[in-house]
Amino acid sequence: MLKITKKHNLNLKTLRFFIIPTILIFTPFLNYIQDAKAGLEFQWDQDDSYRRLKWFQKENKRKFRNTIYFFLRPSDRRSDLLKINLAIPKTFKSTLKNEKISFCKVKIGGFETRTQCLEEIPADFEIKTDESGLRSLDIYPYSPIPSNKDSYAIVFKIFNPKKSGLYQFHSFGQPKGKSFLSYLGSWTIVID
Repeated sequence: MLKITKKHNLNLKTLRFFIIPTILIFTPFLNYIQDAKAGLEFQWDQDDSYRRLKWFQKENKRKFRNTIYFFLRPSDRRSDLLKINLAIPKTFKSTLKNEKISFCKVKIGGFETRTQCLEEIPADFEIKTDESGLRSLDIYPYSPIPSNKDSYAIVFKIFNPKKSGLYQFHSFGQPKGKSFLSYLGSWTIVID
């Protein structure tokens, strides 16, 4: 009986000898685990007229160089579009230049593939600023954007603003045969 307890105590001592140093060595490395990027979006006052659109950005840190894709999927377009208007939030203080803005047919990435432009769509871009400081971007494609199964994207190559926060961009489109703009949806960009 005495031999059995000695063997059991010996096994616990050897386990402590291996387990405790292992835990102490690997504890500092647990701080470097990357945060999980959840695709959760929260709206304070969400109503029925709000439509959430899909977007992708390569970098979400303040003052970093960034590429932002504002997607217009087939489900977001009901008819052919002659013009797209993008309302830029007043607090999104980043320099926008026509040569850093593009419009393209896009392949939306996922778990195994990357988001990439397949074909550049020729278009004219006009950045407007009104008296109150609100900015908007008008996109005039040379030919109407068809309401087919292709996805399109407005691409910004910019530096992120100095302030972190949520920035909500609204889009409007002019359908073929109409003279007014109709609401397409909104994108909420996160800058940390």
